[in-house]
Amino acid sequence: MSYYVGIDLHSDNNFIGIIDKKDCRILSKKLPNDLDMVLNTLKPFKRKIKGVVVESTYNWYWLVDGLMDKKYNVHLANPSQMQQYSGMKYTDDKWDSFWLAHMLRLGILPEGYIYPKDIRPIRDLLRKRMMLVQHRTAYILSLQSMVNRNTGWKLKARETKKLDEGELNIMFSDKHLVMSAQSNCNVMEFLDGQIDVIVSPFKFNTPWPCHSRNDSRLYSIVKFIITNQGVTPDAQEGSLRGVRQKSLVRES
Repeated sequence: MSYYVGIDLHSDNNFIGIIDKKDCRILSKKLPNDLDMVLNTLKPFKRKIKGVVVESTYNWYWLVDGLMDKKYNVHLANPSQMQQYSGMKYTDDKWDSFWLAHMLRLGILPEGYIYPKDIRPIRDLLRKRMMLVQHRTAYILSLQSMVNRNTGWKLKARETKKLDEGELNIMFSDKHLVMSAQSNCNVMEFLDGQIDVIVSPFKFNTPWPCHSRNDSRLYSIVKFIITNQGVTPDAQEGSLRGVRQKSLVRES
């Protein structure tokens, strides 16, 4: 007898559903988000479990890593692709766990990529950089708009980032506008510092654990982008094309 497990994961609890190859429900249990409790619940069925499905929610790392460490065959379900099968759910089901297990049993489960555990923190760090860059851009645009609205001058991003208190006092006669603009500059300077801290390991050739040629290519591209932040987009794209070509040559 083979078993298929679906785990409906929430912020502070999860619901485990186990079915057999005939789609009979073997177990349904709600648990707190405690790895030991999850493992102990699955342990009696482990030898016959064909696969465990966890939906790709924002907090799946701890559960997927813990299950994989115990040699379970883990599948990460892709929520955006699962809605086409939503009609297969029982209307009285409060949880998605049996639905997940059912799709796995039928071989139609849309899966997401489980990023290697040792590379994942690097990816999350780069996502943090992207978020900080987006925030910095918002403050730059806000200050550009303020200058344009009150003076009619149109500043480029580089010019906006270099504004100091003396220049702001010349631009704006009202002290409240100066305070508002200075606030933008202070935040931009702080964000610049945090972004530099994040990208510094890549500037100094920090090793990236590469599991495949694609990982090696990605590292080359990411390193180029974050070390050429001042390059214009057109020039950067031209150089980036060269990075891609070199990576492809190394692979062939």
